Amino acid sequence: MNRNFHIRRSTAILTLIIAALVGGLVASMSMNHTAALPVIGNARAATYEPGPLVSFAPTVKRAMPAVVNISSSKVIKNQQQNGYGNMFDDPFFRRFFGGRMPEAPRERRAESLGSGVIVSPDGYILTNNHVVEGATQVKVSFSDRREFPAKVIGTDAPTDVAVLKIDQRDLPVLPIADSAHAQVGDVVLAIGDPFGVGQTVTMGIVSATGRSLGGAIERFEDFIQTDAAINPGNSGGALINTKGELVGINTAILAGNTGGNQGIGFAIPANLARNIMDQILKSGKVTRGFIGILPQELTPDMAKAFGSPNLKGVAVAEVSDNTPASRAGMKVGDVITAINHNPVTDVNQFRLQVAGMAPGTKIDLSVNRNGREMDVPVTLAQMDAKNLSGPQDDNNDDQGAAPNQGEKGALKGVSVQGLNADMREQLQLPANSQGVIVTDVDPSSRAADAGLQQNDVIVQVNHKPVASVSQFNTAVRETRGSTLLLVKRGGGSLFIAVQE
Repeated sequence: MNRNFHIRRSTAILTLIIAALVGGLVASMSMNHTAALPVIGNARAATYEPGPLVSFAPTVKRAMPAVVNISSSKVIKNQQQNGYGNMFDDPFFRRFFGGRMPEAPRERRAESLGSGVIVSPDGYILTNNHVVEGATQVKVSFSDRREFPAKVIGTDAPTDVAVLKIDQRDLPVLPIADSAHAQVGDVVLAIGDPFGVGQTVTMGIVSATGRSLGGAIERFEDFIQTDAAINPGNSGGALINTKGELVGINTAILAGNTGGNQGIGFAIPANLARNIMDQILKSGKVTRGFIGILPQELTPDMAKAFGSPNLKGVAVAEVSDNTPASRAGMKVGDVITAINHNPVTDVNQFRLQVAGMAPGTKIDLSVNRNGREMDVPVTLAQMDAKNLSGPQDDNNDDQGAAPNQGEKGALKGVSVQGLNADMREQLQLPANSQGVIVTDVDPSSRAADAGLQQNDVIVQVNHKPVASVSQFNTAVRETRGSTLLLVKRGGGSLFIAVQE
């Protein structure tokens, strides 16, 4: 019994000694972990060194009081008889109400929620036009539950900017940053009142700058894209940088099928919003420069068709009569490569740059015409509501005409017919319009791949006017390689390059 006890005690002592040795080895390796790191190639494996925790609380604490909730209401007149449509025309309902139909209110009040940003101590507030559009009453609420009536000083629907005013002094404000310095990867914070739940802050980065969605949201688009969560009610709220400066006005999201945030939000750059606000406060309205052309993106295929594969800029698809462009001698087929020697990159940038200049401004356009470079001086006019409207919807009525087939090459599979008076009227073309109408496009053809559509009116083939089917067929026969078409569609014009 004593011998067994001695063995158990010896085993326990040995176990303690081994544990101490192992613990000491581990402690030694832990204390000298840098020296013991394995070398991988020529690089030493990284060590973990915990850094300071990052908090934006001080920035948010300064910024939040300058972001407000905006509620607006407007009266909508009921357009349906009795306010119930045709539901009560059913005999059942007539019997139920004893032949007397209930009278619905002729007007109803619609309400909307959004956010806004205080930009001056005396009560001027930036928000979105769609937050207050048509409103008869606007109310501004602060995070401390104070509420004040607001006056709409001015709005600009093409950029979705509005300026409000409340009768208060010494208000907290957000300093406005130079949004031209915003870079992809910058950390940004979105502040607003989503769904009316209360003031909320979300974080993300700048995902893109200079973003345009082809006029899907606004007429003039130069968005900052961000993945900071933006939801209904955030409209008009602040997108700030880590210094607490206003970078943009949150405006829209791509919601997909869910209707909620998908990490793709858009904000109006602070520079654009400030420019609109300054014009509204100075003159009560927004004025824009106007040149009088229909610009089109210059694709690589089009550049090849123009004979200059490396050409950059925007193509002139249409020159309107009695406009600065027509008076300056600009022609369809010109390619604008620069404004005042600043390169033109795309249509959206071109429109923004021209619209951002004051009417009466003299500019120099660098133009490539048939491979020859020239400078064209133009004095901008003022854009009006008529100039702001885009092309009409495509007219896809089937003319039912007997086709003449494009004979070969790039336009194989395209059927055309000469224009007549009825077609001009149906397509809303001027009575003296020239060209041939596309009656059919083979879906498997290269012309269809390039975007040619039924009811397009082809007015030029490789810069040669076509006024009849015979001229069209002659131009097609003379074509070698790719074909450049000038097409009238839906009240506008565009070039289409079809590769052979």
